[in-house]
Amino acid sequence: MKIFQATLQLSARKRGFHLITAEVTNTLPQIREIKTGICQVFIRHTSASLIINENADPTVRADFETYFNKAVPENDRDYLHDDEGSDDMPAHLKAALLGSSVTIPITNGRLALGTWQGIYLCEHRNYGRSRELVITAWGE
Repeated sequence: MKIFQATLQLSARKRGFHLITAEVTNTLPQIREIKTGICQVFIRHTSASLIINENADPTVRADFETYFNKAVPENDRDYLHDDEGSDDMPAHLKAALLGSSVTIPITNGRLALGTWQGIYLCEHRNYGRSRELVITAWGE
């Protein structure tokens, strides 16, 4: 059994859904040493999230942003937590809905993503910050 782990510091990005697959794989090149295994990518923040989805058409990412802005609107007077502005609580809610990690099989030294799949950083704050990911891969 081989186990590898690395931390990836992502640069600050604007609010939206951003493909980060290449950054993840470049950060942990030891994935190539695993024939069969698992890779977990975990974000160490509560106002951004990770998902796997369409990696080719950028309108999908724009539509995700549109949907979540409608589903979890800003400036809701019922929210109590607004320490960092009107996007604060909505960002936490979006992150809770989407999740803080993704798990991907490794097959023959590569992430076993589908042809049209990529890893997204989902930045839910109006003014995104640098985000830290912990990437762990294990297998034979």
